Amino acid sequence: MKTIGLLGGMSWESTADYYREINQGVARALGGLHSAELVMYSVDFEPIEKLQHQGDWEGAGRILTDAARRVQAAGADFLVLCTNTMHKLADDITGSVDIPLLHIADATAKELTSHGVGTVGLLGTAFTMEQDFYRGRLETQFGLTVIVPDVADRKIVHDIIYRELCLGSVEAGSRAEYLRIISGLAAQGAQAVILGCTEIGLLVSQKDTDVPLFDTTRIHARHAVSMALGR
Repeated sequence: MKTIGLLGGMSWESTADYYREINQGVARALGGLHSAELVMYSVDFEPIEKLQHQGDWEGAGRILTDAARRVQAAGADFLVLCTNTMHKLADDITGSVDIPLLHIADATAKELTSHGVGTVGLLGTAFTMEQDFYRGRLETQFGLTVIVPDVADRKIVHDIIYRELCLGSVEAGSRAEYLRIISGLAAQGAQAVILGCTEIGLLVSQKDTDVPLFDTTRIHARHAVSMALGR
């Protein structure tokens, strides 16, 4: 079994789900008392969040590349960055270490295409929904058509993530807003919707809607297990 390197804390609420999902996945695959071999570095999210909203991605990159080196030094065979938004810095991170990065957008796109999805809605932070590092990768490398909410709804999605979900707050009213937005994306032609922030799965799940949901936390964790087990 390869050692998984988790770079988390963005936020720790979803990183806890990664730890659980990966260990449960290894247990299902191997049985008995098996669990994952992994190392984890969890950053302090407060300064990173401030750098995000200031547009200082270089400063955020310095924090994450230092953390990635620590994960490698601890013995990881590959890196799992437990966040969608910070994959904006994927090239900086991979350039700072000698171990591969399991890219969350690639894992998600492979799941979508294996299910025959060609047009997909995307929810996430404003950075993920609006910038090219994520949408562009899905479109150019995997041929997907990506639909995002309108400006007002993107702000609702973004604010709920930072003001509630990253703080562990799950509100029924916010769930209703997300479900309304998901229905709107389906009405625009989305065959499925990507929960493209690792906290969104804390708020909505497949039991809440008939629109197929692709939860990036769970997808990324499954692919990490497969990579660790050589499958």
